[in-house]
Amino acid sequence: MRFSSYFAATLLGTSLSLTALTSQAQSGGTPIRPNRNAQFVFRNGEVVQRLGTQITPLAQNVRLPNGTKINVKSGIVEFPGGKITSLHENDYINAEGGIVFSTPQSAAAARGDNSVDANAKYDKYVQVGTAPTTITADAPNEREQLLMQKIELLNRKVTLLQQTHPNAPSTDAVDRQLQDLDARIKAMK
Repeated sequence: MRFSSYFAATLLGTSLSLTALTSQAQSGGTPIRPNRNAQFVFRNGEVVQRLGTQITPLAQNVRLPNGTKINVKSGIVEFPGGKITSLHENDYINAEGGIVFSTPQSAAAARGDNSVDANAKYDKYVQVGTAPTTITADAPNEREQLLMQKIELLNRKVTLLQQTHPNAPSTDAVDRQLQDLDARIKAMK
């Protein structure tokens, strides 16, 4: 009787520990808080973490803060809503859990479309509309100058409202200046 009790307890303990391991694997691995510039890139058949030019191999599956789960050996990604997809070479998951496709083919494959030509390339990004001609790297444009003036006026109004003596100054002049600035900013849009 004593042996069977010991055997049952050992079997129960082993079963509980296996359940814990299985649930951890199903939960997507180790929860992490990556740097906001981190990328989880599928390269050479496995997922690595890229931060700038630094590549770090990953030893275990990860779960991002938004719930996205990444299998580092297969490149299979499960999103919080339950959608599952596979990464292709140079596709990556950003720190927020968004997927970035490296080629039109990998984007098409993720939506189940196999009709995209293997040599297809993404179109170059072209700015639509007229490009600003007066922007310099250091000088704020007119809208930015107006917004900075608005911040100064709002700070002035806060200072006036924080005064606690019985004859607190009126904010009417500041309010009129704010209305004028708002009208000028609205006219720029």
